[in-house]
Amino acid sequence: MKTFNDSKSQHLEELEALISSSLSEKELEDRLSDYHDNDIAEILEKLAPQERLRLYRILGVDRTAEIFAYLDDAGPYMEELSLEKAANVVSHMDSDDAVDVLEDMDESRKAEIVKRLDHETSEDVKLLWSYDDDEIGSCMTTNYICIHNDLTIRQAMRELIRQAGENDNISTIYVVDEQDKYYGAIDLKDLIVARDTDTLESIISRSYPYLLDNEKTDDCVDRIKEYAEDSLPVLTQEGKIAGIITSSDVVEMVDDAMGDDYAKLGGLTAEEDLNETTVESMKKRLPWLVALLFLGMLVSSVVGMFEAVVAVLPVVICFQSMVLDMAGNVGTQSLAVTIRVLMDENLKAKQKLGLILKEARIGLANGFVLGVMTLAVLGIYIHFFKGYDWGHAFLIAACVGGALITAMVISSIVGTVIPMFFHKIHVDPAVASGPLITTVNDLVAVITYYGLSLIILIDMFHIAG
Repeated sequence: MKTFNDSKSQHLEELEALISSSLSEKELEDRLSDYHDNDIAEILEKLAPQERLRLYRILGVDRTAEIFAYLDDAGPYMEELSLEKAANVVSHMDSDDAVDVLEDMDESRKAEIVKRLDHETSEDVKLLWSYDDDEIGSCMTTNYICIHNDLTIRQAMRELIRQAGENDNISTIYVVDEQDKYYGAIDLKDLIVARDTDTLESIISRSYPYLLDNEKTDDCVDRIKEYAEDSLPVLTQEGKIAGIITSSDVVEMVDDAMGDDYAKLGGLTAEEDLNETTVESMKKRLPWLVALLFLGMLVSSVVGMFEAVVAVLPVVICFQSMVLDMAGNVGTQSLAVTIRVLMDENLKAKQKLGLILKEARIGLANGFVLGVMTLAVLGIYIHFFKGYDWGHAFLIAACVGGALITAMVISSIVGTVIPMFFHKIHVDPAVASGPLITTVNDLVAVITYYGLSLIILIDMFHIAG
């Protein structure tokens, strides 16, 4: 049976062949109506510029605008259009999509296109640009249905039909009062099944959730997902509807948040893309690398403090990387769990303490299992391959196992406490992840491992290499 990817690939090949065929423009338009806008967007890069221009003409401005909304980088394709045609396409887009497409263009061309936009689109674009990139207002669209609360059911239906010609987000109808302030929302189904004798008030949901335009996107994503609505209104500080956030906007916001968090996990100050210059990428990576360089120097200086241990018992250096790696892995696991739990803003102090204790217990249990395995395997290895007698071999293996257990417990606690501290001081806990946690755990593991080796193997049992 073909996989989805195989079928999709064949589907796109058929679409490419169709567009490149000698069918008349009318026949091609009819055939293309069977294909999704996203599929056509995917195929654009495989077409010659002349084929694309012919395609835009056949599909018309409305559908071309829908297709461009699916492009990750519409800039190169907009460059192929005249300024008038490009402005016409942008004018037929939802305001949030229009802003995304304009951001893909160079500044001079963008300015020229904005001058040519129709008044309504121009105002919508300027509204979205007035918000910072991390504010909900920058992600909203002005494509929604809005009616007043003093209408009858029949009047409301008539108003819905009138506005649906310009706005296609009709599953939820938003209601305002006589002062144009947000009043509530109506589910389309409820309006359709309502009788003429019903009042509009009876089908308005007064408790329908909303967002504020200057709220941070990171603070709202989880709240939006919890409500699982097709769209939510975005209000100004005065209580008026500025726009709405749709489910597709939420998907994009989550994707951006994940990309940003993933960048932070890698120690970057922001997410990179393929079009960035070497200098721009360096600026994003270098700050963390400089900080980690000095932390690495600290770890190295601590290792240098235990030179006497290595000089007396060189075999211990063979197992340093194992202890450090396991401590880093455990710390990263605890970090991932902690960041996920911290998404609950209502987490109480007792629950946080419980999480720390739980991670410590898990670190201890896992450390014990791995410590026993280390004792058995390394004891045999040290005896046969390093030439130590059985007693000393298993003492060294026991020290490594003990260090492993101790480092894993401490690393579990560190991987939980550090993100909690960052969250407490209102710093994104993802910033504390990856390189920072690993470096701190390296420091913990080095002190634990060489400290135990000094105390147990050299001072107590006087083992020498």
